[in-house]
Amino acid sequence: MNKKALKTVFLDTVPVLTGYLFLGSGFGILLSESGYSVWWSLCMSVFVFAGSGQYLAVSLLSGGASLLSAAIATFLVNARHIFYGISLLDTYGSAGKKKPYLIFALTDETYSLVTQNQPPQGMSRHAYCFAVSLLDQIYWICGCVLGSLAGKYIPISFEGVEFVLTALFVTMFVDQWLTHKTHLPAIIGAASTALCLLLFGSEIFLIPSMVLIAVLLTVSLKTGRRDRHA
Repeated sequence: MNKKALKTVFLDTVPVLTGYLFLGSGFGILLSESGYSVWWSLCMSVFVFAGSGQYLAVSLLSGGASLLSAAIATFLVNARHIFYGISLLDTYGSAGKKKPYLIFALTDETYSLVTQNQPPQGMSRHAYCFAVSLLDQIYWICGCVLGSLAGKYIPISFEGVEFVLTALFVTMFVDQWLTHKTHLPAIIGAASTALCLLLFGSEIFLIPSMVLIAVLLTVSLKTGRRDRHA
């Protein structure tokens, strides 16, 4: 990878860099305040690498949750990746040796970048996806470790720091709203989530909302194709 291509990838991932430093720091602080050392933060960000899943793990670890409870909770939180993966089958399926890491490192923010941006000239699609995924994880690792160190050595209150997760998702939603001409997918996502939240409650609304979003997006896509060919 030449320097020009690497610079392009870095610039594409700058929004994730700023978000992950704060979001990762929030996780590191929470983990530190729960009594876990910086090594826990480092190992989880390297081998787990799941933002909301790691936040969830803090409460599961400190609360002494059973293995079954942890498995179910983690599945519910990360079930959206099923739909991410389906849309990337063609791209990641032919990635060769890069495929295992690309699958492992797929996050909400990485998905947004690899589906929205085009690789720079002279760089393959697979190489671009790999570089974005790797840089994003490096940002996350740095944020988590810095947060753990801050939680351990800086004697101040970090109350409310967990809100950075919500703030990051809102920022990404607004950014995609402003950069895309069609807002139908965003409207479908927001409306479906709100409806399922009302119907199923905050504990189990995630899976139904993801299924409803997938169905409605598929219907709208097929309808749009029929209209173009009519």
